[in-house]
Amino acid sequence: MAAPSDLAFDPWDPAFVADPYPAYARLREQGRVQYFEPTDQWLVAHHADVSALLRDRRLGRTYLHRFSHEEFGRTPPPPEHEPFHTLNDHGMLDLEPPDHTRIRRLVSKAFTPRTVDRLRPYVRELADELVAGLVAAGGGDLLRDVAEPLPVAVIAEMLGIPESDRAPLRPWSADICGMYELNPSEEAAAKAVRASVEFSDYLRDLIAERRKNPGDDLISGLIAAHDEGDRLTEQEMIATCVLLLNAGHEATVNSTVNGWWALFRHPGQLAALRADHSLVPTAVEELLRYDTPLQLFERWVLDEIEIDGQVIPRGAEIAMLFGSANHDPAVFADPSRLDLTRRDNPHISFSAGIHYCIGAPLARIELAASMTSLLERAPTLRLAAEPVRKPNFVIRGLEGLAVEVG
Repeated sequence: MAAPSDLAFDPWDPAFVADPYPAYARLREQGRVQYFEPTDQWLVAHHADVSALLRDRRLGRTYLHRFSHEEFGRTPPPPEHEPFHTLNDHGMLDLEPPDHTRIRRLVSKAFTPRTVDRLRPYVRELADELVAGLVAAGGGDLLRDVAEPLPVAVIAEMLGIPESDRAPLRPWSADICGMYELNPSEEAAAKAVRASVEFSDYLRDLIAERRKNPGDDLISGLIAAHDEGDRLTEQEMIATCVLLLNAGHEATVNSTVNGWWALFRHPGQLAALRADHSLVPTAVEELLRYDTPLQLFERWVLDEIEIDGQVIPRGAEIAMLFGSANHDPAVFADPSRLDLTRRDNPHISFSAGIHYCIGAPLARIELAASMTSLLERAPTLRLAAEPVRKPNFVIRGLEGLAVEVG
């Protein structure tokens, strides 16, 4: 096992964040599991291991359903961070059965294939409208003008958040997601706490309004399900709405700009896509694989496991490197090559197991809609300036993507 100083992994190095994939290749060569002292985590970089561990019930997103912090050998979070953890820990992404099962069963009714498919015309109409605005302006910031407003509007519409209330959603989400980075700073924690309080207060008022005046939206549906006997506390309802808003657009926004930045760097692939729009479905999957929007996903070891002879004890934390798994040559032929025709593409960008992304079908519809609309309405779309990558490692994206049309 490599010593920490020898590991090809440095999530705070701007050069690593700009392009972690060569370092991942070296990390995979160093073994199947490596201890990373700066974050007190075990790094898992191979596709087969990541895929298996995502389904392994000896691991969990939380341990509090079985142990106290003290029993698990962990220090409780500081009291000043409590609003963030109250919000985060009641969302189904950070719950395990039976609570996870109960909440996911309720929410999944809004994400059935038939329900999601009914959204397709609305998503496409909105994408066309946003792209038309970009074209009329002769270009702009693809992130601000198309990538961001599309999924935010879709998930806000599903939840029944009025259009006049949507402006703070993205800033709240960005501040909360800052806590998912490795070793977040106190400044990041303070922003996450403030956003958690403001977001929760807003949703509490909105839920109270929907109780009085229900509508044809997911929040009203969750209230009705609770009244009919499916137990969902108000805190769980708030946490569920925040999770759906955050997860419902964060990955889609970053996948859109990461994807177009990759296409601009591979003009041959972009030309092939422009010549044949039927490639859009496989292009979406390949771009999700090629520059993965969520690079790392964490799990707690609830019961001792062994990986390649290395015993990992209960109480440890595992960091599964999605970006590395999606570039594993044991699974993907020539993984560093962008190939929009790639058919054998079992990427894990949407996770796996019981925490597989519930919104994956909707994300695919949104990504395909914006890509198709840009191909049809902005066939001469080109890069206007070299983008700046966000300093974040875990959630991978750009500060913006300046483009020109015509």
